[in-house]
Amino acid sequence: MILTYNWLREFVDCDLAPEELAHRLTMAGLEVDSMEKIGEGLDTVIVARLQSVAPHPDADRLTVCQVDTGSALIHVVCGAQNHKSGDLVALAQVGTVLPGDFKIKKSKIRGQESQGMLCSEKELGLAEQSEGILILPPHLDLGTPVFEALGLKDVRFELGLTPNRADCLSVVGVAREVAALTGRSLRLPKSLLVEDGAPIGEQTSVTIQEPGMCPRYAARLIRGVKIGPSPQWMVRRLESIGLRSINNVVDVTNYVLMELGHPLHAFDFHQLRGGRILVRRAAEGERFTTLDGQERLLNGGDLTICDGEGPVALAGIMGGENSEIRPETVDILLESAYFNPPTIRRTSKRLGLHSESSHRFERGADVDMVPRALDRAAGLILEVAGGTLAKGAIDCYPTRIHQRRITLSPERTSRLLGIDVDLFEIQKLLRSIGLEVEVADDRKDEALYVRVPNFRPDLERDVDLIEEVARLKGYDHIPTTMPQGRILCHREPPLRRLERRLRDAVIACGFNEVVNYSFNSAGLLDRLGLAADDSRRRQVRLLNPLNDDQSVMRTTLVPSLLQTVAQNLAYRSTTDLRLFELRPVFLPRAGEELPEENPRLTGVMCGRRAPLGWSQGSENVDFYDLKGVVEELLGHLRLAGLAWDSSMPEVYYHPGKSCTLRVDQQVLGSLGEVHPKVLAAFDIEQPVFLFDLDLGALLQLGEGRSQFKSLSRYPGVYRDSALLLDERVSGRQILDVVQGAKAKDMEDVVIFDIYRGKGIPEGKKSVAIRVRYRSAEKTLTDEEIGQSHGRIIRALENELGAEIR
Repeated sequence: MILTYNWLREFVDCDLAPEELAHRLTMAGLEVDSMEKIGEGLDTVIVARLQSVAPHPDADRLTVCQVDTGSALIHVVCGAQNHKSGDLVALAQVGTVLPGDFKIKKSKIRGQESQGMLCSEKELGLAEQSEGILILPPHLDLGTPVFEALGLKDVRFELGLTPNRADCLSVVGVAREVAALTGRSLRLPKSLLVEDGAPIGEQTSVTIQEPGMCPRYAARLIRGVKIGPSPQWMVRRLESIGLRSINNVVDVTNYVLMELGHPLHAFDFHQLRGGRILVRRAAEGERFTTLDGQERLLNGGDLTICDGEGPVALAGIMGGENSEIRPETVDILLESAYFNPPTIRRTSKRLGLHSESSHRFERGADVDMVPRALDRAAGLILEVAGGTLAKGAIDCYPTRIHQRRITLSPERTSRLLGIDVDLFEIQKLLRSIGLEVEVADDRKDEALYVRVPNFRPDLERDVDLIEEVARLKGYDHIPTTMPQGRILCHREPPLRRLERRLRDAVIACGFNEVVNYSFNSAGLLDRLGLAADDSRRRQVRLLNPLNDDQSVMRTTLVPSLLQTVAQNLAYRSTTDLRLFELRPVFLPRAGEELPEENPRLTGVMCGRRAPLGWSQGSENVDFYDLKGVVEELLGHLRLAGLAWDSSMPEVYYHPGKSCTLRVDQQVLGSLGEVHPKVLAAFDIEQPVFLFDLDLGALLQLGEGRSQFKSLSRYPGVYRDSALLLDERVSGRQILDVVQGAKAKDMEDVVIFDIYRGKGIPEGKKSVAIRVRYRSAEKTLTDEEIGQSHGRIIRALENELGAEIR
């Protein structure tokens, strides 16, 4: 928002220096981005009279002027053609530095001496473009600084407003803030209208088909206007804030826009087919050419202003080329309306069309400003363009927008701001910015009822009003305090702690985490070969799935992870994968709206056991690599009684190469090689090994305790035994029997060899075990070791039918 100091002072008596005013506005939340003093350093540009103008003897396009400064006659060579003898001009004397750091020097131009420069408005920084030099009014005193003589010395402020402060997108809006900050009164411009024409209702009409998008639309009709240049005071006022003068009628709409902050539009009334206005939605695919000459493709979400046949303006954004004000325009229909902010915002963004009008409407204009802005513009048009104003105005306002009422407590205000602010001070501060405030006599506690005018749509709750109190009182009056707080130590939830530990452990084993969508296709379970009555086939269906491949919440992580493996292998970047996913699955609960979320950890590995290298082997991973990973993971939990049960594996595993993890009857998960048929269903052409752990079950078991045991100072002794056993006997059974024998001083046992072949009967196998013995009190003798080892051998013979080889 750009405005000038002199324009501001037309509405509020402000005696603050521009620098102080900029500081006060910034501290009140209206940040002043820049401040420019118009005419500063240009006092050496003075009013002078052209005594004579003669052609340059050596240049066709130059003139030699004899200039009277009021104290001397000097010669100046000029390149303009719009001047004559007797004109008053702006003379930049030798030594003047013009905008753009252009310094005037005494010089010779084509042999003729020039002792200054006759300036144009552009060269003085008064306009973006200008033709010829500036010709001044004839009544000015010679030798007077031009900016002083014309009253152009001013200060231009540029405010960086936040989007919620649409009320300050006008000179009056900023003046209201200045009045509140200085304790002065706000003066609004007055409109004295003479309505000499026929009643407007007999000449035109307005119909609103979409009151939700256009709650209010007002219009006035002025006949017999004369289109021409605007008076200099209006041109200079507009140019001082960066707006280009177009013609007197359009300039008035721009002037009122900047003055009151309410957009207006003037139609050439003779170009309105049917002589009426219709506010409606655009038809889908409707085309319309705006004032900038661009054809716009509209849709049903756009709002248009139409005449009897079609669109003549894009509501709240830009007028149409077919109804613009032209030099031959005689009658005009003046529009002042209020449009729904989201409607304007959507259309403006979609079309990439931003204007001063849309900038205000999409942030929220003032619906109550509609008639005031209309009358102000009508009065100015009559002043600068003449014409006859029709009696009355059309004001369609089908659904009234009421002002918001908010209850405000002084106690809450003081508590939030950290300072004491009493009821009467709050009342005074809020009234200073145009809010209606009254004491709430019907309440037991001390409170205020605040009625918020429609020019402040950003004030919705009591905290917004409290912010206004702080802003108006001055942020520098609120003491700085350091925040206080306590440091609380919260214990990590058990499930999160378990997830973190397992995630860290599986990453330490060389796995990479993947995150898949929580929803997938119901058909994926068919690829796993799950039975029709498997509980995992009862899935939660999405009401609005993106597509069929993401229509249900997953009840297992296995198919998603196998899909990820297939996609990675398809890229041919590597065949060596170690991936895991730690996410919840979703199981429906009978009679419950929300499903049960059960976290699971699922991992896969395939390809080489070690990275490719000259010193590495070429073996691929197998079941025991995967089993080692799972043992490492569960080792962190120190579970007692963990069993590896191969009797009831999942259907998607290879038979004989998989098992289920149990503690007593509690199933913790499963692991094994994926069945070749399942791999084929997922287009995977190499063996893949998978584990799937239930974190809910692991959490129920809890973690075993770590117990410290001091190291023995005495040596350990090993005893190896080769046992002949049935093929049906598992390694787990052997270890359980050895552990169950409770041999004295036994420290560890390991199976280190299995042999089948020559010398071993059919249906048998040779298993070699190594037992380590160690005492914490003494060095063990052969006799003591023999007794303990014999106890183990007898247990193996009795329970497993083992024979010593």
